[in-house]
Amino acid sequence: MMSTETLLEQKLLHSHKKEMIVFLNNHPEYFDEAVELAIQNKQPYSWRAAWVLWSYISKNDIRIKNHIPKLIKAIGNKTDGHQRELLKILLEMNLNEEQEGHLFDLSVSLWEDVEKKPSIRYTAFKFIIKMAKKHPELTNEILLLAQDKYLNSLSPGVNRSIKKMITNTIGLNHNKRKQSHT
Repeated sequence: MMSTETLLEQKLLHSHKKEMIVFLNNHPEYFDEAVELAIQNKQPYSWRAAWVLWSYISKNDIRIKNHIPKLIKAIGNKTDGHQRELLKILLEMNLNEEQEGHLFDLSVSLWEDVEKKPSIRYTAFKFIIKMAKKHPELTNEILLLAQDKYLNSLSPGVNRSIKKMITNTIGLNHNKRKQSHT
């Protein structure tokens, strides 16, 4: 029986991450296929495609721009690890206001789901913090999301990281408001 795997799928399954990145560098024609695989739920390839893309893309990568709506929409029905990798890609991008709103709502839902793995919740919270830094009026929402019921299920290390992010963001937003009044 012949394999129905594409060349990219073969690379994703049988290569180390560094080799996959070299492959994408040498074969940019596979980039869109990698993004489409990342959006789909075709395991074991989709999670790995998202995982490699995050390491491969640059900050605000123009090649991802047109895929942003599909990436946001795809997050909802994926496993925790796959959701995390898609979120990590989107954390690298400058989103428009509508995209920010959709991803913020989704990130809040992921954060509030204490049954989710800490790694996806942590990544979702990083996006929430990114939005709070950009929109200081979200500071009060951050405080609501920092209640013990959301923090208790996290390891001590993740808990400390979250609290540090909150403290830094609240301090930053407080200083921004102070400067705007002077």
